[in-house]
Amino acid sequence: MSVHLLLSAGRGPRECAWAVAMLARRLEADAARRGVTTRRVSSVPGERPGTLLSVLVAIDGDRDADAEAFAASWTGTLCWQAPSPYRTVGRKNWYVTAQPCQVDAARIGFAESDVDVVACRTGGPGGQHRNKASTAVRATHRPTGTVVVVDTERHFALNRRIALQLLRTRIEDRDAAADRDLVTDRWKIHDELVRGNPTRVERP
Repeated sequence: MSVHLLLSAGRGPRECAWAVAMLARRLEADAARRGVTTRRVSSVPGERPGTLLSVLVAIDGDRDADAEAFAASWTGTLCWQAPSPYRTVGRKNWYVTAQPCQVDAARIGFAESDVDVVACRTGGPGGQHRNKASTAVRATHRPTGTVVVVDTERHFALNRRIALQLLRTRIEDRDAAADRDLVTDRWKIHDELVRGNPTRVERP
């Protein structure tokens, strides 16, 4: 199973995008030396050629523990220590953040085989037919425990169809919300950069 590490320049100056590109190469070289495989899943280029605002790296080892240990050694605030290639400034410490992140939300998915459908009676208005016949439907989605009861129609088959569609919609909405939360959590990483006290300092 891959461990994913997101390197981000955050809201730093353009030198930080340069630092992300340099540190990504250094990370890949370090991985090769340690027998760990890396792959760039996605990247966002900076305004200058060869720079990166962010890069998402997938890390794999012979064992999951190898990938996790390697990712941990590169997690936190990283510092690229070198003079700016773009301007004359006294500063030469450029900070970026590297944090593990999820790339796939825990999707549930909907399948009719996961649904238990039973006939039931419901109270309330609806005439003698509704009171005497079990035309209402209680549908339960076993993986999530979601339950819907439908008695809007006078035929069991129609109520069953409506109940399944309601469950499908609820599960799909739940999966979509999980995807949105995952994207939101990833964007938060860009704002979590803490300058100073780096966990790792790299130089040309």
